[in-house]
Amino acid sequence: MSELRVRQVTSVLGAEISGVDLARPLAPDQIERINAALLEHGVLFFRGPPLGPAEQKAFARQFGEISAPPFVPKHGDDPEFTVLDQTTPKGEGADQWHSDNTFMAEPPMGSILKAVVLPAVGGDTCFANMTTAYEALSEPVQRFIDGLKAVHDITRPLQKAIEGGHSNANLGEVQAAWPPVEHPVVRTHPVSRKKALFVNGNSTTRIVGISERESAWLLPFLLDHVRSPEFQCRFRWDTGSIAFWDNRTVQHFAVPDYHERRVMHRVTLAGDRPY
Repeated sequence: MSELRVRQVTSVLGAEISGVDLARPLAPDQIERINAALLEHGVLFFRGPPLGPAEQKAFARQFGEISAPPFVPKHGDDPEFTVLDQTTPKGEGADQWHSDNTFMAEPPMGSILKAVVLPAVGGDTCFANMTTAYEALSEPVQRFIDGLKAVHDITRPLQKAIEGGHSNANLGEVQAAWPPVEHPVVRTHPVSRKKALFVNGNSTTRIVGISERESAWLLPFLLDHVRSPEFQCRFRWDTGSIAFWDNRTVQHFAVPDYHERRVMHRVTLAGDRPY
């Protein structure tokens, strides 16, 4: 058996994992090392032979329970499996810094994304470390936002999915089933105990506990803060590549610089209520 290797990508985020066959059940020590690498580096990249849908889900289940999303794109028929099929991605939602499904009361712990069809050029994904982003804020700003909460709402991402032709969901029915929730602006990671920003441009609509005018200033500032390259890494996909990230502390941004078909398969892992 080849030895699992971890190669760090940047000083703040990301590592490439090699020497492991994801199509086979992992040994306990391999699971332990991958979990440790995820905790340390935030997002892990795997290159190798493509996994089938069943193999991707089997890999995911070794790290937690699969979380079925509140609404599934119209591509594909497996409720545990999200098929992202885009040709003109600009403005469709993934091209904005975000964490997956934070409009849920218990947002996913992690996401496992696989490249199935790629454009000839473009289609990279950028990732950002929200712990580093929080730590880069001045101490007075940290003190101010610690303890605040923000509203996360399914409406905006679902509307974009419907308008882009990627979902057949009924907006009103989904809104009734998944009402807005409040999460901390700064969440504490349940394992590392480190603090991280937990607001994003797709789902966070306002900050509570302060005036509407104050929220209209503060939330855009925090969303713009995430865009600094010093918090980020960028991944260039190969067909079959997999990215596995900690959705609690890492945001991502799908670069919309292509006009050919790009198909990605995503499985999300159940998380917990932020605190």
